[in-house]
Amino acid sequence: MATRVGLYPGTFDPIHNGHTDIIGRAVKLVDRLVLGVAINTGKGPMFSLEERVAIVEAEAAALKGSAEIVIQPYEGLTMQFAREVGANVIVRGLRAVADFEFEFQMTAMNQQLDREIETVFLMADPRHQAIASKLVKEIAILGGDVTKFVSPRVKEALLAKVGR
Repeated sequence: MATRVGLYPGTFDPIHNGHTDIIGRAVKLVDRLVLGVAINTGKGPMFSLEERVAIVEAEAAALKGSAEIVIQPYEGLTMQFAREVGANVIVRGLRAVADFEFEFQMTAMNQQLDREIETVFLMADPRHQAIASKLVKEIAILGGDVTKFVSPRVKEALLAKVGR
């Protein structure tokens, strides 16, 4: 039987409860889940690549179940990286209609690049539908409480990064 390999790509700057919810559900669908931490300098990440990888590794350690979880940074096309890691499924989370519109277009383009790799969408848990890394960072920068949106470990890293 072939190993089912999934890729969950993202910048994870920072990883939040919505991400960990998707990871926790994605490991039920695959034998191996690669968390691709994107090197996306265009987004101006708050955390360095090394910091993001370390934080994602720590968060994913609590989620390991029947599937192997591998954390790996990558740069460039997600579809190229998916082929490199042997993924046959790309996992994406959906929060709202705006996500769907973007993901619909991205999936159509990805299908043109490689028809052998499917995209699977997991709906965000209603408790996490409003969470976005950009908003979590803004709340932390402006002195708000991010406790509801991230783990205690990520909260600590955010507060250290913003000097609180």
